[in-house]
Amino acid sequence: MKIALFGGSFDPVHREHINLAVKAKEDLGLNKLYFIPSYRAPHKLLGAVADGEERAELLRAACRGLPFAETDDIELRAEGTSYTYLTCRAFRERFPAAEIFFIVGADMLENFFSWRNPDDILKNVTLVASGRGKNYVHSMHERFRARFGVDFLELDFSGEDISSTDIRVALAFQSGAAESMLPKEVYCLIQEKELYRYPSIEGALDLLTEQRRAHSERVARMACRRARSLNIPEGKALSAAMLHDCGKYVPLSDPKLQGFTPPEGVPAPVLHQYTGAYLAEHLFGVKDEEILDAIRYHTSGREDMTPLGKLIFLSDMLEEGRDFEGIEPLREAFWKDLDLCLYLSLKHQLSYLEGQNAPVYPLTQRAFDWLKTCIRFE
Repeated sequence: MKIALFGGSFDPVHREHINLAVKAKEDLGLNKLYFIPSYRAPHKLLGAVADGEERAELLRAACRGLPFAETDDIELRAEGTSYTYLTCRAFRERFPAAEIFFIVGADMLENFFSWRNPDDILKNVTLVASGRGKNYVHSMHERFRARFGVDFLELDFSGEDISSTDIRVALAFQSGAAESMLPKEVYCLIQEKELYRYPSIEGALDLLTEQRRAHSERVARMACRRARSLNIPEGKALSAAMLHDCGKYVPLSDPKLQGFTPPEGVPAPVLHQYTGAYLAEHLFGVKDEEILDAIRYHTSGREDMTPLGKLIFLSDMLEEGRDFEGIEPLREAFWKDLDLCLYLSLKHQLSYLEGQNAPVYPLTQRAFDWLKTCIRFE
């Protein structure tokens, strides 16, 4: 008997997860494949957006069209941090005579060396690597054999570049972009149960034009892709991105801004960061000061910015819809060093304003001066 274990957060399970399962069935000659949603993966300590049972329910819906596959909740029942070596031990005890494979993506293969008890995993299963970066996977064989004394198998599957993070953002914005990335049964169940929604702040999107709403979704996508590596909860990054421009088209005379007093000397292009923070708090009920702070200074910046504030400021400036001379080096820095990126971006912004003989908002200058004193870049 040949079985495969396919673990992950599956938050949510998407089309390429299913395509990979089908390919594994064909190439490995599987009798059974088990999807194993993690309770809390060690590399995702901030947790999943949907809870374990919701993710498992989505997986069960996806498996209805796959007679060889089923969902196993072994890690959900165990609770706590999910470790693969314990799961593999349990399946070896359950199927002592079976040939058991454990499927990992190309992006996880290098991380395997730092997993908890990797040698124990390989005593019980054969590792199968697949996914994007097949040439990279191929180059790993020598290193893998040198470390573990055994080799892994390659699955000839690359698939499309589909991100669960991007899916969650699209679902939060209800843009429709997620539908094509999800199995039909999964998408319908998500809509039925209203998963991955932020109902208390969805009304903020109604205050935006279609173009500005698309911009905010791109900001959210960029911010959420980077958030986890900065230990910023995805929900905070997404909420701040959804709300950051909510005041852009609300005039000061609007009743929704009753009680708001703008700071003195605020130029028109900057005002909406203050009205946005006011609306976020007083209209949409946001009480998290980090989120409010990120909205309040997302255009100007300020000294002593929070990590979330830096993330939203830069995602707003560098999202994929923006296009100005010099943007690509800034985007490269965004993924490597957020403080360096902030320094270079503020420097670029001040240089541009100087070239246009335009006034510099004091907070922006103070943000740049603060960054220069805190961190030595040049």
